[in-house]
Amino acid sequence: MKHKDGKYHAQPDKGFKIVPATLLVIVLCGFSFYLGGIFCSEKNKLEGKTVQDVSKAVPSPKEPAVNPLQIKSGAFPECSIDYQDYTPCTDPRRWKKYGVHRLTFLERHCPPVFERKECLVPPPDGYKPPIRWPKSRDECWYRNVPYDWINKQKSNQNWLRKQGDKFLFPGGGTMFPKGVGAYVDLMQELIPEMRDGTVRTAIDTGCGVASWGGDLLDRGILTVSLAPRDNHEAQVQFALERGIPAILGVISTQRLPFPSNSFDMAHCSRCLIPWAEFGGIYLLEVHRILRLGGFWVLSGPPVNYENRWRGWNTTVEEQKSYYEKLQDLLTSMCFKLYAKKDDIAVWQKSSDNSCYDKLAEPDAYPAKCDESLEPDSAWYTPLRPCVVVPKPKLKKSALESLPKWPERLQVAPERISDVPGGSGSALKHDDNKWKVRAKHYKTLLPAIGTDKIRNVMDMNTVYGGFATALIDDPLWVMNVVSSYAANSLPVVYDRGLIGTYHDWCEAVSTYPRTYDLLHLDGLFTSESHRCDMRYVLLEMDRILRPKGYALMRESSYFVDAITTIAKGLRWGCRKEDTEYGVEKEKLLVCQKKLWYSSNSSSG
Repeated sequence: MKHKDGKYHAQPDKGFKIVPATLLVIVLCGFSFYLGGIFCSEKNKLEGKTVQDVSKAVPSPKEPAVNPLQIKSGAFPECSIDYQDYTPCTDPRRWKKYGVHRLTFLERHCPPVFERKECLVPPPDGYKPPIRWPKSRDECWYRNVPYDWINKQKSNQNWLRKQGDKFLFPGGGTMFPKGVGAYVDLMQELIPEMRDGTVRTAIDTGCGVASWGGDLLDRGILTVSLAPRDNHEAQVQFALERGIPAILGVISTQRLPFPSNSFDMAHCSRCLIPWAEFGGIYLLEVHRILRLGGFWVLSGPPVNYENRWRGWNTTVEEQKSYYEKLQDLLTSMCFKLYAKKDDIAVWQKSSDNSCYDKLAEPDAYPAKCDESLEPDSAWYTPLRPCVVVPKPKLKKSALESLPKWPERLQVAPERISDVPGGSGSALKHDDNKWKVRAKHYKTLLPAIGTDKIRNVMDMNTVYGGFATALIDDPLWVMNVVSSYAANSLPVVYDRGLIGTYHDWCEAVSTYPRTYDLLHLDGLFTSESHRCDMRYVLLEMDRILRPKGYALMRESSYFVDAITTIAKGLRWGCRKEDTEYGVEKEKLLVCQKKLWYSSNSSSG
């Protein structure tokens, strides 16, 4: 009964006899037991999938052969030949579905599950294994990237030129007609920190064919070259074919897939990004990913407008106004002009807290972002017209506070404490573990450390331990941290390595045939509960070069299932013991075969 106080109070039934009550309890208990049996039986039927999902998350080699990867028997069909440069999440075939405002259509737009391709992407006719590094920096096979449009449009700017059966890369560019070497020499005069190991990581927005990033490799600076999938056809594919780190991307409406305060330097050479438009929202994103004390380098309009304006189809007054607007925006974001000469201007992101304190004032523009906006949230996170103010503790991660390269690689960064279980001792343990593993891997796959392997992806890293163990080899590693895993990517960047966030339920922002080695450690164990891992293997096949390798460390439970699927991918695989020879964990060493399209229309 519900009383006036709103509570229910039990009322005894004075006429209820003791014996009937006892009988009623017995009857009810028996009936409930019967119902419980029915319920549990039906629940087991209904939740069979849930029980199976748990077994996926914590597999045991002694379990029966439950199919964790939803294996389909038989070989995968070939995609049609017009899918040879297929990039699922940046597919020009789908651009009409998205808006043109701020180039929204160039962002990632992945196909729904029912539109996914379950076929093998063929290489172009005449494809052959890429020229090996370092020769590949200067030339590549024309048939591997057979794009005449970019050759015709950019040959006058000395980007590249076709000669016989090759593309040659003279190292030219719109803003460096004397060659990229002379251009970077001038930049180093303006930024001495590029010479002494202070500057280690860089990002090049609108990278062209990545000649700037390629030149910096010899100077100890590791660059992520970034360009969209646009009418220049294959800028990023050219970069990766050359053996230079690159990903598909655009500063448009979404944050770039990098943590805050990551890069030591950002660069734009006539990349045509409207920096001063839309409240400076593109500059705000550069500010977010640039480290405290880091440098932003701009060459091209409106720098040197006094001497260059005639070639820009504008007036000197318009260019002067644009430059002043850009300078005001940068100042309001706590940048200061660091150096300027000829066509190059350099700004430095301030490490001074007093500047950022002013952003909290009511009339500040752009305003300070509120605390609810996570600085490192960078997977499908919209750009916001506000300044991401660095936290005070990031002062220890400022460019001037970090050890110089290569000492920086071995020092535990301040931000490791933000990772669950992260500490200096955890980092040291991880590095030692990967030294042992890498030594074992090289006995199983002797190509590691030779010129046969240049472009490497570590598909689910923690601290970049695999890349660290291979740091003296002639290769580079793109370290991937799952968007669903603990956020350890800032640690990777603080160590002087590069990487990106990614969700392995989707396709990677790269072209087909762009990696020589794909490495994973327990990826299927940790991610298979979220999506069908067959698509991950198909994606691995898409981005792996013919004759490239996949090195997979998994539980025995998953290795056997992967082996079955790998046969349908036309991979040759062998199962090997780990360095300690335990039965619960195995290594699968696979090589992708080189095959050519049979003109299948299955795409």
